[in-house]
Order: sequence, then C-alpha cells, then structure tokens
Amino acid sequence: MAASSLGQTEINWDKLDKSKFYVVGAGIFTGLTVGLYPVSVIKTRLQVATRDTVEKSASSVIRGILKTDGVPGLYRGFGTVITGAVPARIIFLTALETTKVTAFKMVEPFNFSEPTQAALANGIAGMAASLCSQAVFVPIDLISQKLMVQGYSGHEKYNGGLDVARKIIRTDGIRGFYRGFGLSVMTYSPSSAVWWASYGSSQRIIWRLLGQGTDSEEAAPSKSTIMLVQATGGIIAGATASCITTPLDTIKTRLQIHLENLRFSWLRAPYKANMYLGNLIA
Repeated sequence: MAASSLGQTEINWDKLDKSKFYVVGAGIFTGLTVGLYPVSVIKTRLQVATRDTVEKSASSVIRGILKTDGVPGLYRGFGTVITGAVPARIIFLTALETTKVTAFKMVEPFNFSEPTQAALANGIAGMAASLCSQAVFVPIDLISQKLMVQGYSGHEKYNGGLDVARKIIRTDGIRGFYRGFGLSVMTYSPSSAVWWASYGSSQRIIWRLLGQGTDSEEAAPSKSTIMLVQATGGIIAGATASCITTPLDTIKTRLQIHLENLRFSWLRAPYKANMYLGNLIA
C-alpha cells in the first residue's frame, strides 16, 4: 500500500493530527447520531414488541410516537446517548487506530493478499476497540433503551436519564448498569470486527477494480473518488455486519429491557433463560 498511490488515501496513527481527529470525529459522530437516532428508537421498540403490541411495523411505530409525543418522541434518551457516547467513541477510535498499526505488523509476515491483510488487521482492531469501549457504552445503552421504550407496550415511564439511573441503582446496584454485558460483548465485538474487516478489504477490492494501486508512479485519486470509495465500503460493511449480528442485538435489547419483569439470572435460573429465548423464537 505504501508503495502505491493508495498510500495517500490512508493516514496512520503516527501521522494523524490528534486534536483534529478527536474534535472533528466527535462532531461528525454527533451529527450522524442526530440524523440516525430516530431509527434507533424505532428499531428498539420493534425489538421489544410483544404479541399483544398493536404497533408491529416501523410505520405504525412512527405514527404512534408522533401521535403521542410528536417529533421529540423520536429523540427520547438522546441527551444520555450524546453525554456517554462521545467519551466511548473517543476510547473506541483511539484503541482502533493504535491497534490497527500493530495488527498490520502482525499479519504482514504471512504474505496474504492485500484485501486479506486489510480484513484481518481491521477486524482485529475493530474487535479490540469494541471491547475497550464497552465499559462505558453498555450503561449508556441500557439507560437510553429504557428511555426509548418508556410508556410503550406497558413499559415503565421515567423522568429522564438520571431517574433511570437512580432506579437501576436502587433495584440492582451498580451491577444493574451492566445487565446484558456479556451479550453486548458477544454482539458488538464481532459486529465491530466484521464491520471494519469488511470496510478495509472492500476498499482494497474496489480500488483494484478501478485500476488503482498497481503502479507506484500513478497519480493519487481525487478526494471525491476517495470519499465515494470509502462510502461504498461503509455501506458494504454495514450490510454485512447487520446480517450477522442483528439476531444477537435483538436478544440483548430484550434482556436489558425486560429483565426487571423476568427477574432471573443466567447462572442461577438457566431454565428461565431458555424459556425466555424460546418465547423470542416462537
């Protein structure tokens, strides 16, 4: 990669402007969260819907939210997510970029093809970054999910994120913030690994299809071309990761939301866990 024009499409950690990286990255992440947050609210409500729930499609959920709460209803829990997710994202990106450099050095001696090397190195980095950020992300995820579904399908209502946190501590203590932590790791770590592996390898394949990267003397691709290739790689990565991890994400969300009603522990009452999973499949 370094010997070709494609080396100019990537910036390694040691050459990265850290201040711009964090400030711009946090800004972009916040903007994306604003745009995509309603989708998370709708998805979460569909995941916790029961057989008796009237709203069983995305369109019916949207109509129900707009009817009862208006547009603000699509942003329930948004403040909590931004407050906690920005630090989690900083941890994630730092671990991702630093691990990626080491991972590339690890796979280089095996002489794999360039897309394979990119997939392995990016996959390892993505999984490591996800593991590092879960300690912050899981409590925020739990609180935001409870706010997303409050008052929906019989779920309890809250007076903001602090009210959710107080009730969790009163009921389960600090351990309650890490309800479903194991499933979160099982969901997001493989998802992150698959996403970054697909993202890194798909870009290499696309560049090869465009005839780039085969000649060290060729002109560097334009910024618009780089953005288009990266965007296409992101779409491919997102679709691939979603297909693999959506079932686990549904189980995790239901576990985190419904556990106060089920009142079971995976270790002390495995038969109830099996019954619960059976109800999900039914």
